[in-house]
Amino acid sequence: MSAVAYTNTAALAQSFEVRPFDAPVGAEIIGLDLTRPLSDEDFARVHRAHLDHALLVFRDQRITPEQQIAFSRRFGPLQIHVLKQFLLADHPEIFIISNIVENGQPIGLGDAGKFWHSDLSYKEFPSLGSMLLAQELPEEGGDTLFASQQLAYETLPADLRQATEGKRAAHSYTARYADEVFAGIRRPTLTEAQLAEVKSVVHPVVRTHPETGRKGLFVNENFTTHILDIPEDESRQILAELYAHSARPEFIYRHQWQPHDMVFWDNRALIHLATGCPSHLRRRMHRTTIQGDVPF
Repeated sequence: MSAVAYTNTAALAQSFEVRPFDAPVGAEIIGLDLTRPLSDEDFARVHRAHLDHALLVFRDQRITPEQQIAFSRRFGPLQIHVLKQFLLADHPEIFIISNIVENGQPIGLGDAGKFWHSDLSYKEFPSLGSMLLAQELPEEGGDTLFASQQLAYETLPADLRQATEGKRAAHSYTARYADEVFAGIRRPTLTEAQLAEVKSVVHPVVRTHPETGRKGLFVNENFTTHILDIPEDESRQILAELYAHSARPEFIYRHQWQPHDMVFWDNRALIHLATGCPSHLRRRMHRTTIQGDVPF
């Protein structure tokens, strides 16, 4: 998939720095103002940095929903989340993640990311990447963990690597949807139309990144239900070992959010986890999700 479908040859180049984190993945973008049009040259540099580091943090981005959407679209078409009630009014490309309740109703999905996952792995075309913009942050908590699944694959024990060779696994949005799993938060009941949007799909257990060619694990505890063509108990055992290995500390970057951070991560290379915050502290984030390719 080309990431340069949307171009802006008239924009002036900006001076900015790509500063890698002292972590397995991630880099900070310093000095880039996304309220201004991004030149093709600057976009190419950001795109390269995203492939090199799998996660980019854009600091102090006071951008509008329209600007977040426009920047996201530079990387590809956007995906609309199945929970339509949590889409931003007049901007369905933006999915609200929030624990805030107004007039007795949640304004966003309050329990997003309680388990390690790759966004929309349950879709035929899983997400290329997600951009999450901090709108309102709690005074404590709220960190997000990201784990490299390419490093996880490259360090698999020989027997586990052999067990994953050529295997495929099923992914389902409703795999962990039961109310009791999400203590204290009741997820919305899905309509028949919503259920039709999230039918189970099958993807390889190990995928090849379509732009870098690097291999990585592509199963996760939130959406993967089972490995195909092997006994159920064997599938459970292999997945449990993969999940334990995939989130080892040496693969993880922990993001401590700052006001107006926007984090752009590669769902083809990473899984992530929300660490949560005290329920009485308000948190609101705006997410755009970019469609990727069929994994291979």
